[in-house]
Amino acid sequence: MGKPDGWQTSREARTVRDRSRQMTDGTIRGASSSRERFKEREDSLQERHRHPPLSGIRIVSVEQFGAGPWGTMMLADLGAEIIKVENPGTRGDVARYVPPFTADRDSLYFQSFNRNKKSITLNLQHPESSEVLHRLVRISDGVFNNLRGDLPARLGLDYPSLSEVKASIVCCSLSAFGRSGSRADEPGYDYLMQGYAGWMSLTGEPDGPPTKTGLSLVDLGAGAMASLGMASAIFRARQTGLGCDVDVNLFDTALAHLGYVGAWHLTGGYEAERTPDSSHPSQIPSQVVPTKDGWLVVMCAKEKFFRNLVCVLGAPELAEDSRFRSFEDRLENRDTLVPILKDRFRGKTTADWLALLKGKVPCAPVNTVAQAFADPHVAEHDMILELPHPEFGAARVVASPIKVDGPSVEPRRGPSLGEHNERVLGDYLGYSTSEIERLRSDGAI
Repeated sequence: MGKPDGWQTSREARTVRDRSRQMTDGTIRGASSSRERFKEREDSLQERHRHPPLSGIRIVSVEQFGAGPWGTMMLADLGAEIIKVENPGTRGDVARYVPPFTADRDSLYFQSFNRNKKSITLNLQHPESSEVLHRLVRISDGVFNNLRGDLPARLGLDYPSLSEVKASIVCCSLSAFGRSGSRADEPGYDYLMQGYAGWMSLTGEPDGPPTKTGLSLVDLGAGAMASLGMASAIFRARQTGLGCDVDVNLFDTALAHLGYVGAWHLTGGYEAERTPDSSHPSQIPSQVVPTKDGWLVVMCAKEKFFRNLVCVLGAPELAEDSRFRSFEDRLENRDTLVPILKDRFRGKTTADWLALLKGKVPCAPVNTVAQAFADPHVAEHDMILELPHPEFGAARVVASPIKVDGPSVEPRRGPSLGEHNERVLGDYLGYSTSEIERLRSDGAI
């Protein structure tokens, strides 16, 4: 006789209970195991967050002057260990001797590009330098240089030269014109690139001479591009075990920064020209205007900002004038509109206009450098660092604009020439005191 559905013997019931208990125990153990794995992952993540983001990355950098040191300093600020290699035969990085404010083989110029780094001296043209370099490569993630484009291969600083020493090494070159091409052996500087890439033709008043930008923006931009390229390539090398060459140059960087002006020219045949009052080439009015006691920058990047502006200026009818209704109209009639606006701006002080325009029209004062550092934003964002220094007392420098949650690097002054020779060669590379002294006496370090 068959059993009804759901009917069980006592033995069967015990078996089901046992199986259920086993499943429950297994589920509990599984859940417990999952929680443990989650906690391990969480602990691992927390451990990583106890360090700056690039902690554990080491880069050997054959660098000097501005562009290269700027790029590696950005990496150092984020936790990478930068071992700066300087030639003892040329008294190290030329930036150490740039006036004003110089000290013994140091300067504030040097300090502004080299915080949080180590310095060793090494003459790469000395016969014994390659062994020192190769020992460094074996314990490093990257080799950086900002030499002339034909020099990295000649000095053994490129990937074909170093891949047999360490397959995962990343070799980054920042030069004037790149490591290949007809100009690879030419030197170059920011000033020259602003001429080459058309920047000077865009800067200054229409009736004035071609003008350089107030800062070395090609150098700073190329340094930033090199640091991004190197960090990206190191990230890949740590995944694949294979390094590579990274090539960045000043000319390409300057050309790339032409951005939308370049696109307008290449696609539409646009011929860029210098514009009056530092104005935007098409968004009118976006420019410097005179006030009763100085200057003001206004930026009408949207149609609503122009309408707001003319209302604050007490001339709302300008927004309805057929000559000024759109960006296209205002560009066509710039020479009529701008004098009208300037006359009204001259009636109040810069501070008055800032109070009236804030929240309605993007605007800013034209500050001096001193006024810029006095802005409350600077203190709110910890943008000034004081680095204890044996000669300057405290080198006060501008902080990195990159803020990453979690621990950060404790800022240190730029190193003195060869300050870390004994530590790097002895502790890192295993050279004895007598070997280091011999390398020094032979002129290798």
